[in-house]
Amino acid sequence: MQIVVAPGGGIRCVYDESIDLSLLGKVQISRGSHVEPSKESYWFADLAPVGGPSLGPFLKRTDAMAAEVAWLEENWLFASER
Repeated sequence: MQIVVAPGGGIRCVYDESIDLSLLGKVQISRGSHVEPSKESYWFADLAPVGGPSLGPFLKRTDAMAAEVAWLEENWLFASER
């Protein structure tokens, strides 16, 4: 898990359960994407909640989720630092 600490003390990360974030302070979690199947059983990662694209199609949900995390880490996680 990558954690970005802003100069003001705010923390930004792509959430997973590898650490208990409540140990760092008050936690506010918001959705970064929606990983959903299509009618044809393909998977898509829709990153619209953070202003991103729709990724896919993927044959497996795990592939869509990996693409989702990779996109968030590359394009969103450090966005406030640039």
